[in-house]
Amino acid sequence: MVTIAIIGRPNVGKSTLFNRLVGKKLALVDDRPGVTRDRRNGDARLLDIEFEIIDTAGLEEAAADSLEGRMRQQTETAIDEADLSLFMVDAKSGLTPQDSFFCEVLRRKNKPVVLVSNKAEAKNSSAGFYDAYTLGLGEPVPISAEHGEGMGDLRDAIVAALGEAAFADPDEDAAVAPERDPDVTILAPGEGDEEEPIEVYDDTKPLRIAIVGRPNAGKSTLINRFLGEERLLTGPEAGITRDSISVEWEWRGRRIKMFDTAGMRRKAKVQEKLERLSVADALRAIRFAEVVVVVFDSTIPFERQDLSLADLIMREGRAPVIAFNKWDLIEDRQAVLADLREKTERLLPQARGIRAVPVSGETGDGLDRLMQAITETHEIWNKRISTAKLNQWLEKVTGHHPPPAVAGRRVNIKYMTQVKSRPPTFVLSVSRPEALGASYTRYLTNGLREAFKLGGVPIRLNLRKTDNPFAGRAKKYT
Repeated sequence: MVTIAIIGRPNVGKSTLFNRLVGKKLALVDDRPGVTRDRRNGDARLLDIEFEIIDTAGLEEAAADSLEGRMRQQTETAIDEADLSLFMVDAKSGLTPQDSFFCEVLRRKNKPVVLVSNKAEAKNSSAGFYDAYTLGLGEPVPISAEHGEGMGDLRDAIVAALGEAAFADPDEDAAVAPERDPDVTILAPGEGDEEEPIEVYDDTKPLRIAIVGRPNAGKSTLINRFLGEERLLTGPEAGITRDSISVEWEWRGRRIKMFDTAGMRRKAKVQEKLERLSVADALRAIRFAEVVVVVFDSTIPFERQDLSLADLIMREGRAPVIAFNKWDLIEDRQAVLADLREKTERLLPQARGIRAVPVSGETGDGLDRLMQAITETHEIWNKRISTAKLNQWLEKVTGHHPPPAVAGRRVNIKYMTQVKSRPPTFVLSVSRPEALGASYTRYLTNGLREAFKLGGVPIRLNLRKTDNPFAGRAKKYT
């Protein structure tokens, strides 16, 4: 597939055009310059042509070791990977020395370039549009990324630069069977106690993972170490990542899609609009993922925000895994590891049995163990238990510890079945659900976790009132 990169100085509308081409608001957009820092890939469609699009950070002249310099290196990598660059200028504000400087950078790359003059709908933009001719990159294409104007002309310019053959689909007639989503399989309670077939876990299916944590916990460094390249922008500055960036790779032949997210601080500290957008983007990544890795800083673990993130993941029904990062900075590792395990059990009782792995994004130590923990947790998250086994277990636990009587009346538990996985969700048929009590529900949940090896994943137990076969019948007097 053709790959196209959007290049330009800060605040010319690159992310706005990216969102329009992919048809979703994936990239954060704000009036201030320099919002985008990492390069972001997406599947784009422009009228009748499809291609991969790369959104990049705004080009700035800066020292190589500065944050802006590292952002520029990421953008130049995108130019090298792309078949074509869309060089965007701002028709509203006109050309700047930065535009001329980076025009020369693109010229030295000796790759196809389409000059795009954005914000052409604005008043007094014609002067800036005609100034773009002086760059020597051919005729500029006037567009409005915000309003969608000029998209037909942009399509024609792209096809003219690469040729119609570049967008021909060799597999146009190939049919792809839709993948079945295991979430849609619902087992209704009361269908019978026979042993239904349980689907075997498929360890070859693609896996979606989100990496979350406090700012400067080392999330981007960890992902770069997985990939074996400097794909994401890193550095000593806290809060470098703003967008939730997805990257794809393979681990032991299995396709992995991993999301890097912005560091999330406590809600009371999030004041700026841009940070609120970054946090909202990270929350969307959590909901889209299957397994969420919470990255703790081993030197200062179990801050309140760490615990809040782990609790949020459990409430969202995702499968959590803890990565104790920066393990290379720990000296007395055995003592620290024992302390971390004790605190994990004590401070996260709602995630009993959660897998926690010490890792180092700087050296790569422990990454294979972390991936193993992720796949094991994902398998448990997808686990299904037969109705017959559940009710055999239910009979034992209720016989050993029956539910307490409320107001002199016993609560009768009739039946249990698993209605879905991802996470494991069960329905309990009870005569009086309101009288069962939270403590007895926890007793059953912990029993399920222990008996069926469901450690470390959220378990949902829903109570359903038993149907009364005599309800509605008139009382007879004799």
